[in-house]
Amino acid sequence: QAESYTRKFFENLSGAGKSIAVLTSGGDAQGMNAAVRAVVRMGIYVGAKVYFIHEGYQGMVDGGDNIKEARWESVSSMLQVGGTVIGSARCKEFRTHEGRLKAAHNLVQKGITNLCVIGGDGSLTGANLFREEWSGLLEELLQQGLIDEEATRKNSALHIVGMVGSIDNDFCGTDMTIGTDSALHRIIEVVDAIMTTAQSHQRTFVLEVMGRHCGYLALVSALACGADWVFIPEMPPEDGWEDNMCQKLSESRSRGSRLNIIIVAEGAIDRQGQPITSDFVKDLVVQRLGFDTRVTILGHVQRGGTPSAFDRILASRMGVEAVLALLEASANTPACVVSLVGNQAVRLPLMECVQMTQEVQKAMDEKKFDEAVRLRGRSFENNLTTYSLLSYRKADSELPNSSFNVAVLNVGAPAAGMNAAVRSAVRVGITEGHKMFAVSDGFEGFYKGQVKEIKWGDVGGWTGQGGSLLGTKRTLPGKHLDEIAEQMRIHNINALLVIGGFEAYVGLLELSAARDKYNEFCVPMVMVPATVSNNIPGSDLSIGSDTALNAITDTCDRIKQSASGTKRRVFIIETMGGYCGYLATVGGLAAGADTVYIYEEPFDIRDLQANVEHLTQKMKTSIQRGLVLRNENCNENFTTDFIYQLYTEEGRGVFDCRKNILGHMQQGGAPSPFDRNFSTKIAAKAMQWITRTLKESFKGGRVFANSEDTCCLLGMRRRAMVFQPVSELRDETDFVHRIPKEQWWLKLRPLMKILAKYKTSYDVSDSGQLEHVSRFRPKDSDTSAAI
Repeated sequence: QAESYTRKFFENLSGAGKSIAVLTSGGDAQGMNAAVRAVVRMGIYVGAKVYFIHEGYQGMVDGGDNIKEARWESVSSMLQVGGTVIGSARCKEFRTHEGRLKAAHNLVQKGITNLCVIGGDGSLTGANLFREEWSGLLEELLQQGLIDEEATRKNSALHIVGMVGSIDNDFCGTDMTIGTDSALHRIIEVVDAIMTTAQSHQRTFVLEVMGRHCGYLALVSALACGADWVFIPEMPPEDGWEDNMCQKLSESRSRGSRLNIIIVAEGAIDRQGQPITSDFVKDLVVQRLGFDTRVTILGHVQRGGTPSAFDRILASRMGVEAVLALLEASANTPACVVSLVGNQAVRLPLMECVQMTQEVQKAMDEKKFDEAVRLRGRSFENNLTTYSLLSYRKADSELPNSSFNVAVLNVGAPAAGMNAAVRSAVRVGITEGHKMFAVSDGFEGFYKGQVKEIKWGDVGGWTGQGGSLLGTKRTLPGKHLDEIAEQMRIHNINALLVIGGFEAYVGLLELSAARDKYNEFCVPMVMVPATVSNNIPGSDLSIGSDTALNAITDTCDRIKQSASGTKRRVFIIETMGGYCGYLATVGGLAAGADTVYIYEEPFDIRDLQANVEHLTQKMKTSIQRGLVLRNENCNENFTTDFIYQLYTEEGRGVFDCRKNILGHMQQGGAPSPFDRNFSTKIAAKAMQWITRTLKESFKGGRVFANSEDTCCLLGMRRRAMVFQPVSELRDETDFVHRIPKEQWWLKLRPLMKILAKYKTSYDVSDSGQLEHVSRFRPKDSDTSAAI
């Protein structure tokens, strides 16, 4: 089968004789360089000529040295650099007809008819106009005698593919734009730092983040740090918000909280459309409450710094997809944007996305705020719902009384984001009227009776804490079913939420299998995957793996820096993951590794030899360093030491080697914004499922649930969050190696090899097909709530 893909790829999608140009325009965003690198390397790989256009549209209009051919080495070492190496500029001249005529002339001289534009909606709209006018512009150039008939015929159609680079995430049609995740990293680093100083002094901090027209950064950072209040342009606060906010702040202080955090998007407005500024909010708090209050305006810090692992992978996938889209484009294909929905790359008509983005602004201008939120898309709406669920503690008298008891526990190895998930579950549970119980130390603590009630205030400030505050163990319940059943009886536990890794999954299988013997286990049970290894069947992503990837990427960046200082050095790095190659593969893609060894893709001594030769060739170029990643259990004989010694021997006289075992630093550290947000939303969703299932299974005065669909795993699959009975996942699992039998990320491996200059077959059958922006989503969001 691989053969037929290769043929399909090289015959139909050869870039021979084509020229592709790449430019970045508008505001810069971290990850733009990763996209440029992917476009250049994929373009060269398929045999096209690739050009940089420096300084955005300004460079296209000015021509000359601004349009330069790119070589493979030109994009080396730029993956980890923030901003855009080829420069960006706002260009007034391109907005005029004369400017576009000059630009067209410059492109025709180089034979460039494929354009890859990385920028915001303004840049992409400009590109689309340019494409529509193209044949008219060529006609004018011909009449002015600047080009001949031949050139007009050869360059008759201009193809355009866009990628959205914008830290605001303000573009409709994609879940994430390039740069958003990195901007969140900057904000969260600041919030974490501020929290420690604010707690020392009992302070209130008002934090202003970017987002003139879009509240995404403010909303997600508020969700990720458990802020007390957030102001965003799409959803202005109800009139009289001043009283509500001050009341909420003083209540949280009286319950013992030492700090308050208020996040303001720079474009925040009230219901009348008047701006709400950070200084106004500060003065309000000082006048009404007398709290010591400080304002921090983050400004351009948010655009800076190195791109996060997520942004590098997103941009690399988009860049490769963009080249495929250009090669497949015909004269009547509309200009498209490559975007990400859930976990999949898709192509959408550029103008549909732009129109929808403009409609959001129109809805806001007309004060139709609910409409604006809906048009922003599913992911935005979910963030807003979850934030409002978690942020406001109702008085006990306002809460429904469900008389159900729900227990939460962590099982397996610690993973960053577990605490955010527990906080979210506890607060949603309390809001829905349940009594929440925390079990310490997993199933082991359960059978020893370490079970106690946990209240709203007990989980304050948990989102930013790494590891597991409840304590977690790998113990399975199998040998202690009697004692666990006993504890469930003593505390009258009516439902279980298990947050953890592979042991959590096996544990639920054991509990559900014991239902016919123990009535106590005939209750709703749901598991949320949390493990750095990302090896749980039924979910494409697990809580904690994003944080681990960032730890790997940061280390690799430092190592590459040390290697480029000494020249001709190859680093061999061992990552975690058990038998699962996710961290090694995706970390390798994000760090720009030359080779990645994993268990899922067997390799032999000939492969090792080929890899050494590949590096020897690389050392003859201007890039004199190498990075090799090895998953800890990829091969019992080809150990990290063995590979290190082999490379050292074979590379003698050409390069020298160093090795590094990353170990437990991959499990530690504060959770990344993605993990905080993902765990908060997935745990809230799991609790809502528990509430629903409890109501459905309450009969004759007691809870009784023993059908397969009352013991589930909640996972993210492609574009949706899905509840799947654990019994159905059994067949999808390789229990010996603790991995799913099929893993979606394996299709990223050819991508990684292409970007490291290996010839490989690339399966284009899964590449994005042109879709359309959906205007109205089905009301039932259960099956379709993407992250």
